[in-house]
Amino acid sequence: MRAARRLVEAPPSIRWHLARVRGPLYRRAFAGFGPGSVIVRPRVLRGVEHIRIGSRCAVNAGVWLQVEAGGGPLHIGDDAYLGHRVHIHCLDPVTVGDRVHIVDDVYIGSADHDRADRSAVHGSGPVVVGDDVFIGQRAVVLGGVSIGAGATVGAGAVVTHDVPAGATVAGVPARVVGATP
Repeated sequence: MRAARRLVEAPPSIRWHLARVRGPLYRRAFAGFGPGSVIVRPRVLRGVEHIRIGSRCAVNAGVWLQVEAGGGPLHIGDDAYLGHRVHIHCLDPVTVGDRVHIVDDVYIGSADHDRADRSAVHGSGPVVVGDDVFIGQRAVVLGGVSIGAGATVGAGAVVTHDVPAGATVAGVPARVVGATP
């Protein structure tokens, strides 16, 4: 398991040459890696032994999935889509539900840097993204936030508070601007 984790967390130039063995390698290295899931040219994979990816997930190029030492877990549900350059960084638990669609350049984080010592990282609260949620391009979801099932987060929104199920939020900070009929 250690060797698999080291290969998965290796720089992209090394991982690229392992294309034929990625599936079996991911299944050994990750806490869980569902059938039919694919990760395309990730930028960073760290703490993979605390990351569980469901079935039939599409994780696109440039994605950064990181669980800090002693943190996590990170759980991504079935049929989830993570667009290009999505960054999920956690110290506290992060849960992404089933059928969640996260577009390009989104940041979701339950870790924050200390104000006195910028090299120190601390938890900022768990993040829960419910089932059937859509998160638009360049949105930011901060720690301690729950996004209810069926909600929509607009492009560029900064989510600092809980989002009710079925709501549409937009803006900085994000606020409810509509609801799903």
